[in-house]
Amino acid sequence: MSHTRAPDYTLRQLSYLVAAADAGSIAAAAAALHVSPSALSEALSELDRALGTPLTVRRRAHGLTLTSSGKAILAQARRLLESATALAAGVQAPAGELAGPITIACYPTLAPVILPPLLAEFGGAHPLVQLEISEVTHDQLRGRIESGEVDLAFVYSTLVPGAPLRRRLYEVPAHVLLPADHRLAAHGTIELQELVDDDLILFDAPPSSEHTLSMFADRGLTPRIRHRTANFEAVRTLVGRGLGYGVLVQRVANDRSYEGTPVVTREISPPVAPVGIDVVWSSSSETPDRVSALIEFAGSIAWPGAA
Repeated sequence: MSHTRAPDYTLRQLSYLVAAADAGSIAAAAAALHVSPSALSEALSELDRALGTPLTVRRRAHGLTLTSSGKAILAQARRLLESATALAAGVQAPAGELAGPITIACYPTLAPVILPPLLAEFGGAHPLVQLEISEVTHDQLRGRIESGEVDLAFVYSTLVPGAPLRRRLYEVPAHVLLPADHRLAAHGTIELQELVDDDLILFDAPPSSEHTLSMFADRGLTPRIRHRTANFEAVRTLVGRGLGYGVLVQRVANDRSYEGTPVVTREISPPVAPVGIDVVWSSSSETPDRVSALIEFAGSIAWPGAA
């Protein structure tokens, strides 16, 4: 009878590699793990010897970088550690119950809509599933699904890096946000042409900024940008102060800004194409049952503001 040979490396060594890669230095990783820098450094050296190739380049005062082999191993290490965590959770879970971690990435402006039902309803139905949240813009998501650092992400459909699997959840068109005393506030709909001589408060976070500017460009218009901010609520607050108008996709039930000043939402005429909100996940590895269950749950929700 054949026997499977045990690997020469340990899960602890792999966890140290992941921590060092994420922290960017031995010292920072050691502090996060509550171990000594020398112990962590030796563990990484033992991992190099076990795998027969250097995985990191460590330079004093210059931090830590991964070699090409290290980058390839890192993605596999994340998956192995997740599987190990899920294995322990599965042993402890009653038969038929979902258990284990799910790391969710979410575009910041979608978080107030997407996360509450996931955490409250799905989390309540599956208490042995640990939902870990990371708010990221599309550019910050690059490589994180493929590496296994993120299990699934909730994002706008445009400019998603890589080639993940995806499912459309809902669609919503962009709208204009105006101060309550704006000259066009009483209009039922607004043409972008009517706003080109007004100041625009641009929500400057990809892909939102590109989408807003493309709507004007498609009509041969150039908006007059007064301020740029990557903070969604800052846009609403500056509009409430009368410093300009905004063009946003995410709908907010509250008709007042963060400061309590009134703002009004008006549809764009002629209608603009709605923006899709998708859930995306890795196409390069098998999807765990708990992640598949969360995807199905997200697809079953009647999302507010959907077109």
